[in-house]
Amino acid sequence: MSEVDMAVIKPEMMKSYIWLQTADGSIQQVEQEVAMFCPLICQEVIQKGMGSSKNYAISLPQRVNPAMLSLILDYCRFHQVPGSSNKERKSFDEKFIRMDTKRLCELTSAADSLQLKPLVDLTSRALARIIEGKTPEEIREIFHLPDDLTEEEKLEPLKNTTDDPRIRLLNRLYAKKRKELKEREKLKNVESEEERVDERSVDDLLQFINGGERGIIGYCFYCTLYA
Repeated sequence: MSEVDMAVIKPEMMKSYIWLQTADGSIQQVEQEVAMFCPLICQEVIQKGMGSSKNYAISLPQRVNPAMLSLILDYCRFHQVPGSSNKERKSFDEKFIRMDTKRLCELTSAADSLQLKPLVDLTSRALARIIEGKTPEEIREIFHLPDDLTEEEKLEPLKNTTDDPRIRLLNRLYAKKRKELKEREKLKNVESEEERVDERSVDDLLQFINGGERGIIGYCFYCTLYA
């Protein structure tokens, strides 16, 4: 290639690309520096040599559909470029997570599948703000989870065989609420003990006062206690 030819090559033509395949079977070419911002993809490239062509496309986890992949790549494109200030990053992140709860949940799951912790943390904080102050029933409705539990079971840890980040977040919230309920119940019991009224009948009290060798002692104690 001549020097003239080299001079007309655009910078984007010099980029390396990686082939990615989503669960629906669609394959797309992505800039290597962008895609490898995701640890899972980086591992596939470095450890297994995948992604070099269509025939060796990296198969992405089930939760990473084309729509979620597009969002994740937008996030990676911004954050992998050096030179952005903290203010610019914060502004980008705030705008990036402005989406409905269902979409935010899907994005959290997809980012978690790709081990992209900064994005998982960002979306998890956004979800935490959404569910703050909500009841377990309201939270389950927000996350579209089936409400098939008893009242006691609703605050118990949920099974998470698929390591769903939504359920991890719920379990942390439930643990906090269980602690609050225990403390509230403990305080309630103490107050109840202090305010407890003797509900025995008059006959029962007289029998207690007059009964056995300690009748007079019991009587004096009773008069002192209830004077």
